[in-house]
Amino acid sequence: MVPGKVSIYHCGLTVQAAPHLGHIRKEVNFDVLRRWLTHRGFEVTVIANVTDIEDKILIKSADAGTPCYAHAYRFERELHDAYAALGCLPPTYEPRATGHIPEMIELIKSLIDRGHAYVADDGSGDVYFDVRSWPDYGSLSGQRIEEMEPDPDHDFPGKRDPRDFALWKGYKPSEPATASWPTPWGRGRPGWHIECSAMAHKYLGEEFDIHGGGIDLRFPHHENELAQSTAAGQKFARIWMHNAWVTAAGEKMSKSLGNGALVSEVIKRHSPRAVRFYLLQPHYRSAIEYSDAAVGEAAAALARVDHFVQRATELVGPTPDDRLPDEFSAAMDDDLGTAGAVAVLFRTVRDGNSAIDAGDHDRVAELAGQVRAMLAVLGLAADDPIWGARQDDQDRYRQVIDGLVNELIKQRAEARSRKDYAAADAIRSSLTEHGIELTDTPDGTRWTLRSVAPTKEE
Repeated sequence: MVPGKVSIYHCGLTVQAAPHLGHIRKEVNFDVLRRWLTHRGFEVTVIANVTDIEDKILIKSADAGTPCYAHAYRFERELHDAYAALGCLPPTYEPRATGHIPEMIELIKSLIDRGHAYVADDGSGDVYFDVRSWPDYGSLSGQRIEEMEPDPDHDFPGKRDPRDFALWKGYKPSEPATASWPTPWGRGRPGWHIECSAMAHKYLGEEFDIHGGGIDLRFPHHENELAQSTAAGQKFARIWMHNAWVTAAGEKMSKSLGNGALVSEVIKRHSPRAVRFYLLQPHYRSAIEYSDAAVGEAAAALARVDHFVQRATELVGPTPDDRLPDEFSAAMDDDLGTAGAVAVLFRTVRDGNSAIDAGDHDRVAELAGQVRAMLAVLGLAADDPIWGARQDDQDRYRQVIDGLVNELIKQRAEARSRKDYAAADAIRSSLTEHGIELTDTPDGTRWTLRSVAPTKEE
């Protein structure tokens, strides 16, 4: 590791269709990692590629009657929209696979020269990595070659071993000419795995700090990346990070299962800040079961945090956000432990509300500053311009809700003054059913959202 610097490569989306929450979870996780490392004083470089040439893109663009490059560009734009909607900082650089064909060809040449790759002898123009030529193949996923399933293209006659994987795929007349490039072994297009190795090497060099992606990429994609890069003489990644799935009805969220919650649709029903909070609350290696109700619970929890900040600001004014609780920092330093960090956030909010009720202004200021600091690190600061007009809308909604609740509080007070306790109790019960708790104080009645329930990780 270069002192004071951290280099990160994470595999971006294959832009075949619009991104769902299962795709974007990785982007949120790595955005939090980046923000935390930056807070810790590191200069962070993030490379996140776009796979804009791949089998699925060719199939789907053909089905749609759209040029493959136009199809990929359309969904690349949707990916960027999803990044921005959930408050993710853009990568330092976001290379496209189609812009790095020369680097891929050079890497394949090196592997052939070193005896780790071969051109198929069936005239197809395919080039394969010889997995048996590399003794460490399987080390990342902890598998032995004999125990591995064959590569999906195992029935290709030019393969020496069914587990060998494609570095280059020869041109087929059924595919568009725009999806092929000239090479010493004939026209064709890159295999998926070689793309990331070539781009990581170009922008981060022979060795870099962190490589990551979804757990489903560990094998075969990351296993193959590691094999071909190290077989070419590189050291490659020092640390691997893999986030767990977002599931729906117990299954991995995917387009093929028809259970994908598109980011563009979910943020129509929930605030983008709440969706981001929902995705980052659990530890990145813990699976998340998706439902609208679960996102709604995250939205309610975030609203309770925001309500405390609002109450504290009204009482003591703006507070500095440069002091994090030690427990929060310890959780984040422990393998990016957002679950523990969010538990600290909830406890601080609870303690802050108690300090407000006790009239301890100094303690309120201290805790409000800590809450604002934690929100900033998690990319959830309500006043961050990254949220744009959407946050303005949320603020207006909050003002409307505050006005309606206070009107009901006024009606309850009037009912009590005329000793109509049944009506007063009915108003209070109705508010309680909607998650709003009332506290009668000498200075009047205050309302809060129901206290945050501990998460499973707590």
